[in-house]
Amino acid sequence: MSNEILSVLEYMEKEKGISREDMILTISSAIRNAAQRGVNAGQELKVEINPRNGALKAWAELTVVDSVSDPACEIHIEKAGVYKKDAMIGDTVYREVDPAFLGRIAAQTARQAIMQRIRQFEKERIFDDYKDQVGDVVSGVVRRRERGDLIVDLGKAEAVLPPRERVPGEDYAPGERIRCLLLKIDTTPRGPELILSRASLHFVRRLFELEVTEIADGTVTIEGMAREPGYRSKLAVHSADPKVDPVGACVGARGARVKSIVRELGGEKIDIIKYDPDPIALLHEAIKPAVPRNIRMDDEHRRIYFEVNEEDLSIAIGRRGQNAKLTSKLLGWRLDIGKLKVQEQGFDEKRQEAILTLAERTGLQVPRAAILVDNGLNNIEAFVGVEADDLMDMGLNEEEANLVIAKVAESISG
Repeated sequence: MSNEILSVLEYMEKEKGISREDMILTISSAIRNAAQRGVNAGQELKVEINPRNGALKAWAELTVVDSVSDPACEIHIEKAGVYKKDAMIGDTVYREVDPAFLGRIAAQTARQAIMQRIRQFEKERIFDDYKDQVGDVVSGVVRRRERGDLIVDLGKAEAVLPPRERVPGEDYAPGERIRCLLLKIDTTPRGPELILSRASLHFVRRLFELEVTEIADGTVTIEGMAREPGYRSKLAVHSADPKVDPVGACVGARGARVKSIVRELGGEKIDIIKYDPDPIALLHEAIKPAVPRNIRMDDEHRRIYFEVNEEDLSIAIGRRGQNAKLTSKLLGWRLDIGKLKVQEQGFDEKRQEAILTLAERTGLQVPRAAILVDNGLNNIEAFVGVEADDLMDMGLNEEEANLVIAKVAESISG
């Protein structure tokens, strides 16, 4: 039996990563408990295992008494001297028991308890191995399907990719490699269960962090995201370094970086736009190539109403409303999109063109340039004789007003 125990200890230590001390404690406890329920019922036992050679020794714990009423746990004081010199009434003495007499049933029960403890050790190790990887991208091989779930082998453990976390249209056969986000670790009666996701918004974020070094080192930050799994994702990116183009960094040379991510996502379209804290300016970027006009904001209910030309309406809304829905999520505002009336289009197009041109030439944000155009300053020449105080009266702050005056002077002199 000692050879069998030694083999178990060595196997568990090398193959399962379970320490010899833990296994000795488990095996000795299992044998003791099983024996006490079997042929040695009612008897207290002490079991020890030699960690070097696996030798098993057992002792019966007996209380020294002057009158024995239960031979299983008591010993007369006259006999106690054999096991302990100068034994006194009330002392505990240990009488060695041949492990063979612990009984076959005890051995079988102990084997079951050992296997149960081994499974528990493995489950605890799975949790310890993967608890720090929650939120990271992991790679594995699809093994099988169970009640609609995909079971993925991650190497050290199996994980579950449930239907709700899969991308519509994606299908994987056993043996295929797959990359997923380790979404969470669920605690179940069967132990920890690793839950994967390919539909999570954070899966796209992590792919960009892995692919784009500027995001990984913090030069470029993802300020906002929205995703319709399998169809389209929108990212708003920003860089505190004026020398770094955040959109260009994410796209990569000839689109190499974003193409790699699109391939991983099975062809899902990705829109990358430059972040702006002003929701109106961000709307202009996010809704392209459609051009929003007659914009009105309801700050209390966080709603933005705007209109687009008839030919831009389908673009602004998108297939199955995806573009509007994703833009709304990205901004954090509810969007109400209307169709621009035909008679208003000519004037509005000219106004919008004047706003964009003025914003470009003065360095103002689009909404601030719109204030000037609506006050009649729709081109550089219209600024002749205008002073900073006049612009501040229209709603610009002092810094913006001085910037515009300087830019206008520069344009006229140039």
